Amino acid sequence: MSLLANTRLSVLDLAPVRQGGSISETFDNTVSLARHVESLGYHRFWLAEHHNAAGIASAATSVLIGHVAGATSSIRVGSGGVMLPNHPPLIVAEQFGTLATLYPNRIDLGLGRAPGTDGATIAALGRNPQSGVHDFPQQVAELARYLDDEKPGQRVSAWPGQGTHVPLWLLGSSGYSAQLAAHLGLPFAFAGQFAPGYMMEALRLYRTSFQPSSVLDAPYAMAGIPVVAADSDEEAQYQATTQQQKFLSLIRGRRIQLAPPVREMDWSPHEQTAIANNLGAAIVGGPETVHRELEAFIERTGVDEVMINSDFFDHADRLRSYEIIAGLRSNR
Repeated sequence: MSLLANTRLSVLDLAPVRQGGSISETFDNTVSLARHVESLGYHRFWLAEHHNAAGIASAATSVLIGHVAGATSSIRVGSGGVMLPNHPPLIVAEQFGTLATLYPNRIDLGLGRAPGTDGATIAALGRNPQSGVHDFPQQVAELARYLDDEKPGQRVSAWPGQGTHVPLWLLGSSGYSAQLAAHLGLPFAFAGQFAPGYMMEALRLYRTSFQPSSVLDAPYAMAGIPVVAADSDEEAQYQATTQQQKFLSLIRGRRIQLAPPVREMDWSPHEQTAIANNLGAAIVGGPETVHRELEAFIERTGVDEVMINSDFFDHADRLRSYEIIAGLRSNR
């Protein structure tokens, strides 16, 4: 029996801005992608909070989530994630309580502990750089209280928010959030799309430490991975140079707007090794290759859900990639 056919597939969109493009174009493409994957049967569509990143347009994450939810009808829409140390938990509860009221049973709230930006931007956000270092569990607990039923004597309540029970996820690329998610009995998503090295250990820690809760009776794990699918292995390898150039720009400290694919990468052996580490979980290929490697990934990790992130310069190629992947579930 195909593991892929029985595993939920979801989408992480970083709302990428391409070279020569615009943020307006990016938002149009985000909505286009959400509608496309909804029609193909994908389960969730998540957007991630980044700041001071010229190539990523999802800084106002809750606003964009609302825009996507309003343009779709059934797919779950959420954050992958909101960086909780950047915000007072009350504000996050009010934002996502509003979204959950507008779009019932469709909103997810994935939470990250990292700031998702640099030190100067943390200062511009008016946040304490130590926020989340030691008090992240307390921040999560406070947020959960604002989304739970109001308690007698509760002095501060989130309106909207209280009683919406927006599903909380913990996101991470290390064992910290894995263990906290296990302790709280929450679902856990590992950020394998950029930091795959600790994936297996984090998933092990999550499963072995899991404590049942009112949310989950058993652990539920999702992994984010990059996938570039095309009609042939050769075409996919060519298209994958766009994501390689993105990480190369990060290594070199440059803007990270998506670049068109190239026939040959201009990088040093050290840079190539570093990017290979970032993209260690990436699956690149034609339909046969992608099917084989996705099946192997699901078997190896045992994840309940795979969240796919795909970087393409041409939006039509990105739509085609998700179409190929969806077709692998029914054509096998």
